Amino acid sequence: MALEARTELPRLAIITGAAGDIGRAIAARLRRDHDIVLMADLDLAAVTRAAHALGDAFVPHQTDVTDPHSCQALAERADELGSLSTLVNNAGAARAPGLQSTTLTDWQSDRALNLDAAFHSFHALAPQLIAGKGSVINIASVNGMGVYGHPAYSAAKAGMIHLTRMIAVEYGRHGVRANVVAPGTVRTQAWEARAQQNPDVFREAAKHYPLGRIVRPEDVAEAVGFLASPLAAAITGVCLPVDCGLTAGQPALARTFSQSDDW
Repeated sequence: MALEARTELPRLAIITGAAGDIGRAIAARLRRDHDIVLMADLDLAAVTRAAHALGDAFVPHQTDVTDPHSCQALAERADELGSLSTLVNNAGAARAPGLQSTTLTDWQSDRALNLDAAFHSFHALAPQLIAGKGSVINIASVNGMGVYGHPAYSAAKAGMIHLTRMIAVEYGRHGVRANVVAPGTVRTQAWEARAQQNPDVFREAAKHYPLGRIVRPEDVAEAVGFLASPLAAAITGVCLPVDCGLTAGQPALARTFSQSDDW
C-alpha cells in the first residue's frame, strides 16, 4: 500500500496494553475521533473480548511490545487498516516495590516493558506516523516524576518521558507530535492484589491527593483524547500529570508544615 494514498484511508488509532482497564477506556475514547481502533495486547483472548465488547470498529491484535519483530507485525497490520493518526503506548507493569528487593531480572523486565517497548512500537510505526502527520501519546506515571516506590518501573517511566521529548523534537519537522500522560493511582485490576491485602488501600491513597480521590481510567482516556485531537495541535513534548493534584503537593504535609487547619 503506497503511503501517498493514505489521505483517503480511514483514520486509525493504535493502543497497546489495550485489554486492561485503562487501555479499554482509552480505546473507547479514541473511537470518537477515529474510524478504526487497533487494540494490541499480549493476551489475545482478553483483548479480543474487550474489542468485541466495544464494537465492530475495534480490531484486536496480539502483540508482544517487548519484541521488535512483533511490533513490526503490528505495523504491517496497521498498514492494512488505514492511515495512522494516533499511537498510544499504554502497555506497562511494575515488579519489585523497593530498590533493595529489585533483582537484575526485575530491572531488565521493567525496562523492557515500560521503556524499550515504547521505542520498539514507535520505531516500527514511525513511517506511518510521518505519512499521516500523526500523534504519539505515551502513558507514563507520576512514578517517572517523583519517588513513589517501584524503582525499576519508575526509572523506566522517567526514561519514557524523555524519549517522548526526543520524538517531539526530532520528528516535529515531519508534523508528528509526541506527548506524555502521567497518571497517579488508578483503580485497575493490577491493584486488586494490593486491595486484597489491604482493603483500605484506595481510601488511604486518596488522603494524599488534593482532590480527595484517586484517578479513574476515564480521566486518563480523556487526557489522551485531548492530546490526540486538533485542540492540542500546538502541544508537543509535554508531560501532563493526570493525578488529582498529587504532584502539585500533599495537603497533609502542608498542614504539618504550616500548622494551619486551612489545609
